[in-house]
Amino acid sequence: MTQISPAPSGPPAVASRRWWTLTTVALAQLMVVLDSTVVNIALPSAQADLGFSDGDRQWVVTAYSLAFGSLLLLGGRLSDLMGRKRTFVIGLVGFALASALGGAAGSFGTLVAARALQGAFGALLAPTALAVLTTTFTVPKERARAFGVFGAIAGAGGALGLLLGGVLTENADWRWNLYINVVIAVVAVVGAVLFLHTVPRQGPRPRLDVPGTVLVSAALFSLVYGFSNAEAEGWGSPLTWGFLAAAGVLLVAFVVWQRRAEHALLPLSVVLDRNRGAAYLSVTIAGAGMFGIFLFVTYYLQTSLAYTPIQTGVSFLPMIGMLILAAQLSTNVFVPRFGPKVMVPFGMLLGAAGMLYLTRLGLDSTYARDVLPALMVLGFGMGSIMPASIQTATLGVDRGHAGVASAMVNTGQQVGGSIGTALLNTLAATAATGYVASHLPADARTAAEAAVHGYATAYSWGAGFFLLGAVLAVTLFRTKADTRARAEAAVARAGEAGDTGAADADADAGSPAPEPVVAH
Repeated sequence: MTQISPAPSGPPAVASRRWWTLTTVALAQLMVVLDSTVVNIALPSAQADLGFSDGDRQWVVTAYSLAFGSLLLLGGRLSDLMGRKRTFVIGLVGFALASALGGAAGSFGTLVAARALQGAFGALLAPTALAVLTTTFTVPKERARAFGVFGAIAGAGGALGLLLGGVLTENADWRWNLYINVVIAVVAVVGAVLFLHTVPRQGPRPRLDVPGTVLVSAALFSLVYGFSNAEAEGWGSPLTWGFLAAAGVLLVAFVVWQRRAEHALLPLSVVLDRNRGAAYLSVTIAGAGMFGIFLFVTYYLQTSLAYTPIQTGVSFLPMIGMLILAAQLSTNVFVPRFGPKVMVPFGMLLGAAGMLYLTRLGLDSTYARDVLPALMVLGFGMGSIMPASIQTATLGVDRGHAGVASAMVNTGQQVGGSIGTALLNTLAATAATGYVASHLPADARTAAEAAVHGYATAYSWGAGFFLLGAVLAVTLFRTKADTRARAEAAVARAGEAGDTGAADADADAGSPAPEPVVAH
């Protein structure tokens, strides 16, 4: 069981400092999430400028996702060991330098190397940002507001990346899709220096679990690469199945090692708690569906409706607005009243409904009638899923494990995105090929109809992802009454024992625990 450390003595952070901390953390999270999509729109211009092939183009995206996905747990653990503020600033500075290198790249190799470095420093930065939030906001009402903002950014960042990428590519230069991170990072570093406080470590410094780090980093690398290769080479590729099989073996070995490791990288109690486990699964499934939305709606708007990159980005703004609205309503009103067992399945069902609505799209569809309603429903659904899941995933975790627990949120979203993109892309391509084969002789309109048919197939499967997520969430999340009863029982046992020894039951219950109110 995870032992909950009492908050260190000292004056609490004033409210204004906490909200400035949230602003700083939100900027860092926005920078990391933006980079999952902002570079995509710039790829054609970068390819023309640097002269790399279509086959090489995927590595500009894959290099980032491989480094980011495989190093997330290590990054989260380093934030626990080195201290939040130090790790946060290192991550920001490293990400900014890598972005500057990529923006100034004169060759394909330099650009790919810079993207890999971005991913590595992003893996350090993303879990640290969430861990700072977890250990800063402990008052339930403030925590709900803070996680509502953070969840909205996590859900909307990809769409904002599409908009920003289109604006920068059309009005400036593709290199500014990377340089923009330097501007954001400078502001965030100033905020970190001014508003993040360091809490002195109490007790001996734990050691890094090197074997566990190697096993899980290799496993996550193999998993992300396997799905990326499936997207590029297809499911018939031996390389795809070789890496996926290796990922499975390495993950089993990692779990076995964590059961016996003295300084486990990921204490299993963090993920085996029902509420947190359900939250991690929900983030993974929502990530798979979310990336599918961005990918295929972007394709449809640009290829079928002939939208420019800027028009495409603007088209996602109503979705972002609904996501932000839902995130605030969910965390401030609905989650406190109904709990994640109601709100997450509700969001999943909305996601499924939005995806099914998109299956109606055809070559003669219009944005206002056929795309906009679906995006608004999807936005409200994602705004109901993400904040509730992220808040639950880090609730009641020992302060010393906040970094690695936060890393699991990012890992779930990254792995979900990789799985969703690979599976849905393959299903769409197969459906399009089958459509052409059944409508010979094919002409230009047939090819366009085949593409839309492929997108519809992907939307149908995406709806299936969300429905699966709804079933799992209803099954796994504890009821609000059960969570409250467990928390009260833990407090009673702790009072009888005269100490906080029973507090780990509180952690298992997924209820708030005493945590410091300043960033570690």
